[in-house]
Amino acid sequence: MKTLPIRLKPGQDLREALEAAVREQGCQAAFVLSGIGSLVDANIRLAGADESLLIRGDSEILSLSGTVGVGAQGDAGQGHSHLHMAVSNAIGEVFGGHVAPGCRVRTTAEVLLALLPEWAFKREPDPATGYPELVVKVRGG
Repeated sequence: MKTLPIRLKPGQDLREALEAAVREQGCQAAFVLSGIGSLVDANIRLAGADESLLIRGDSEILSLSGTVGVGAQGDAGQGHSHLHMAVSNAIGEVFGGHVAPGCRVRTTAEVLLALLPEWAFKREPDPATGYPELVVKVRGG
């Protein structure tokens, strides 16, 4: 395992930027060890919901965790990530759930990743849950 501290800048999409950081390191799998920062128009999917919840305006990332999985070389855009976060809005209400696309960094996001160069994460349909679930493989295996 190798750690990678990163700072995301204003306007970056949180999920896309984390996947890009892992890809740039030549890895296909990582965990988020820690994450804080601020967002504009946070987009999260609540448990059991089909649609995501858009939290308009400024919000603070109170915690960020999960897995970051990217496809093999040539599979650009094939993200296999599963991220959760808790955010608070401008009046202190707290929301938590799955990180959906469209979470844009407001001022900063400071994230510590644990890179797993010898592993690959994928998502495959699981008949027991009905959802694409994590499949962990030795890279190249």
